[in-house]
Order: sequence, then structure tokens, then C-alpha cells
Amino acid sequence: MIDALPTTEIIVTAERAPEKAEDTPASVTVIDSESIERLGEPLVPALLRLTPSVSVATSGPAGSLTEVRIRGAENNHTLLFVDGIRANDPATGNQPRFELLNAEDDDTLGDTETAADIAILDPLSEICVLRGGVVDHPKYKGRKIFSSGINLTHIYRGKIPYLWYIRRDMGVVNKMFRGVATGEASPEEIYGGTREKPWVATVDGWAIGGGCQYLLAMDYVIAGSDAYMTLPARKEGIIPGAANLRMPRFTGDRITRQAILMGRRLDCDTPEGQMICDLIVPPGEVDDAVARVVNDFTGSGVVSAAGNRRAIRVGEEPLDLFRRYMAVYCREQAYCHFSPALIANLEKHWNAAQRKI
Repeated sequence: MIDALPTTEIIVTAERAPEKAEDTPASVTVIDSESIERLGEPLVPALLRLTPSVSVATSGPAGSLTEVRIRGAENNHTLLFVDGIRANDPATGNQPRFELLNAEDDDTLGDTETAADIAILDPLSEICVLRGGVVDHPKYKGRKIFSSGINLTHIYRGKIPYLWYIRRDMGVVNKMFRGVATGEASPEEIYGGTREKPWVATVDGWAIGGGCQYLLAMDYVIAGSDAYMTLPARKEGIIPGAANLRMPRFTGDRITRQAILMGRRLDCDTPEGQMICDLIVPPGEVDDAVARVVNDFTGSGVVSAAGNRRAIRVGEEPLDLFRRYMAVYCREQAYCHFSPALIANLEKHWNAAQRKI
């Protein structure tokens, strides 16, 4: 039998080092059970409003979205822990669309790119893992889903601007693939100026559209044996990011055309799916597989990872090739996005007119 040790109040500071509350120079406010009983206020937002330098904004009745700002900072600069687990971890995004099966839209893009920046620039980590969270959708509640791609209802309702596509593929996706060029550094491979790390993606459920595009920018892909990938660009009426450029390197020209132009589904646990996915495991073993792969990547250090990524990239997708592709992509995507045919496609294949936002 092990007796419990006496506990001491510990404060975790921005320096990531634990300190005793009485030793930290930072201002610390503790709202304990006695304070809550004395104030007679059961709701956390109300308690936080009584705390110095804290601003609280609630968008509706109790239980609605609540934004907490400290000392004038933005709400996404506030770190929230629940039982020791980050509840709004910026490295997992602040606005996941769990009710929309992890679809992407204009609300999620900024957070996703911020998360990528943090993951890449964090000096204490060696590798980045991209994985979908648990969803709240009634049909799939409790399951992890990688990504359902762009929110088609938001496209139909005009809530996704044309520049969203450009910001996404020249922003977060490009950073995952090419790294972050800071300061005066050039993203050109021959100068080696990017800060980058290996990226591992884990496909639970499915990777549709933009989700599949992420996989084409990864260094390693793990997938459950029940997972699948699609690029339903023809039915959506848009161009699937940089998939037209990158997918032929994985599957060849024929399968790429079948996937993009004809909507072919690629099950991960098939010869075609394994051209994109490196490791297929039973759905119940995905967590263990992620741990093993991360350990394999980092067990001997990753000092050469950035150099090897650049050496591979300069041969298969040098920066000038990416620029030429994006020049064509930007023009053609504009034609697609502003075409009446886009609306007709979404009404025909997505029943968009009847869907609620």
C-alpha cells in the first residue's frame, strides 16, 4: 500500500517549469471550493468575471460559447486545462468542427495554421502528428474522424471566400509540406532556410477532399483498416488544392484522374490505398500504432529530418514548380468558385439548398 503524499499547490508558468504559488513572480488567482460556496455562484464564467484583469464574453445563455481574455490578449491566447488536459490546446485548433465531422471552413483555417506554426516552431518537440478529434455528429458520436474536407454548405451559402483556397494551400498545407521560413529566410530548398519537422497523419474513418490533400503533404500516413479516401472535386465543382500536382507521385496518372475526375473512392486497406498510406492497422490499434511510429521517428533523433525532406522536395516539387502550379490553380479555381455551375453541382450532389448551416 502506498500512502498519498501531501500535496502542494503548483503553478505552471509560461516557461513550462512548475513553481510553487508563493515563489512565482506572476500574478496568480486561485478560486477554491470555499470561495465558490461563499460567493454562491456555480458558473465558471461568473467566477472568472470577479478575477482581476480577466474579461469574459458569453454568446448566449449558460453553457453557450464563452471567450476569456486575460490582460487584453485575444481569447485564443488563453490556455485552459481540465483535470490536467488542455481543453483548448492551440496545437489542436481552437474551433474544431466536431458537429460537422471535422469539416473545414473560414472559421477553422486560421486556427489550423496557428496550430501548424506552433507545432513546427516548438523547440521541445521533434515531430508533428495530424489527427482528427472525436465528433459529436449523431450518427458517428464518440468516433474520431480525420477530416470531411471543405464545408460544402458554407460554400453554397457564400460563407467561404475565394481567397480561402489560396490561403489554405499557400499557408497551412504548404507549411506542413515545406516548413516555415522565418524572418528574411527563403523557402527555396537550395538555401535551406525553413524550420520544419516530419509530419505523421492518422486517418480515422475517412479523409475526404481537403483531408486527402493533407495526406499528400505528409511524411508518413497511418490508417485504420476501415478508413477510406476520396477527392470528390467533380461533384463539388472545385479544384482539390494541390492534389492534381501531388497525387500522381503516389498513385500514378490514371488513378489520380479516376479519383479527381470520376470520384473514385480509395479504401486505405487496398493496394491503391497503400500507395498513399504507409501503415494499415485494425481500428482499435491506431493509438498504439501512432506511438510506435513516433518512437521510430524520434528514437535515434531527427537531426537529419529537415535536410532529407528538402532533398526529397527539390527533386519532386521544387519551389518554382509549386509556384507555376499555384498560378494556374488560382486562375482556374476562381472560374470554378464564381461559376453558376458550382451552385448547381452542390444542389444536385449535396442537396445544399435543404441543408442548414
